Amino acid sequence: MAILKTFKGIRPVKDKAHLIASRPYDVLNKKEARIKAGNNQYSYLHIVKPEIDLPDWVDEHSPEVYKKGKENFFKLLNEGIIFQDDKEYLYVYAQTMNNRTQYGIVGCAGVEDYMNGVIKKHELTRPDKEEDRKNHIRISGMHYEPVFFTYPAVKEIDCIVAEVIKDEPEYDFVADDGFGHHFWIIKDQEKIDRIIELFGKIKCTYVADGHHRTAAAALVGNERKKNNPDHNGGEEYNYFLTVHFPDNQLSIIDYNRVIKDLNGLSKTDFLDKLKTGFEVKEKGTEEYKPEKIHYFSMYLDGKWYSLKAKEGTYDNDDPLGCLDVTILSNQVLAPILDITDLRKSKQIDFIGGIRGLGELKRKVDSGEMEVAFALYPVSMAQLINIADTGNIMPPKTTWFEPKLRSGLIVHSLD
Repeated sequence: MAILKTFKGIRPVKDKAHLIASRPYDVLNKKEARIKAGNNQYSYLHIVKPEIDLPDWVDEHSPEVYKKGKENFFKLLNEGIIFQDDKEYLYVYAQTMNNRTQYGIVGCAGVEDYMNGVIKKHELTRPDKEEDRKNHIRISGMHYEPVFFTYPAVKEIDCIVAEVIKDEPEYDFVADDGFGHHFWIIKDQEKIDRIIELFGKIKCTYVADGHHRTAAAALVGNERKKNNPDHNGGEEYNYFLTVHFPDNQLSIIDYNRVIKDLNGLSKTDFLDKLKTGFEVKEKGTEEYKPEKIHYFSMYLDGKWYSLKAKEGTYDNDDPLGCLDVTILSNQVLAPILDITDLRKSKQIDFIGGIRGLGELKRKVDSGEMEVAFALYPVSMAQLINIADTGNIMPPKTTWFEPKLRSGLIVHSLD
């Protein structure tokens, strides 16, 4: 059963939250993060992307980078820009996008739950990215960023949250991307106890977004356990920072593909080969978005196409075989374009649907890419089914939006 624990959150003073809150570490490269931080000395990017404050010749994974992040964090703490609550609480973090708001419970998940499979995942992690996040945690002793979890919706938890949000939020602002962020402290002990009790009845939770941060937090906690001869199970390092959203409030948006070349094929030959696995229809110059599963949008040579997967190219009874990313790989990427390893191939790149079909068109029209494919989004039901059956999704399958803002709440391991 799922562990949910209160903690003494480290968070911004009320009038600085909107200045501190930043996008997560993994959605901006160093150049983009440096521009985004600009002259804002409070930006949390100075903590989760501290390389922006060091010369370009410094390797992003050097000890100097992790030490700089810690230095920047404790500077804010020592100046009173951020502070630690004097009591342990749970919190509510809500996000608004396109007039739709999702409400998450902020608390700590258990390292033990990750190790024994109560926390389920649907993506593989890369050791180098894990190690990067582990080093931030090891050196700072902090979980700088929460991870994005989901759980099977519980009506009573929804009701408690509805009561909490009747009060004025601690933080309430619209970020530069137009998304709203709202944050409450749950101080009523009776409500806290009941939420924890209800979570204790949930059989499993799911990593929605942040597999590397989840793995890093859990593995560092496990390291500390092994290295502490007086370990008793109650230490803070046995827990890590999460925001749990009910599954019925979340939606996944499309995660699309752009390809550098046609593997030596002419455009005519490429289109002919596509007809083996798809019904291909030219749609003209107007953007075409897939309207349901097993339909794809393709942009090639200034034109949009509809690709409908033919019967026999997918298996709706197979959690992985029914995914459109699987169909595209099996019918196009591997046999036609010779792209077999999505994690390593230099011929393919991935574009989150939040950037729109116009970004796919721009990539192709500029000559940077040759062809683009837009996919229908994976459903929450598909994600949960894959996690429940112990399967792993292909790389770059799910894109959650809005992303959690970093810097609104931090958990200390000590």
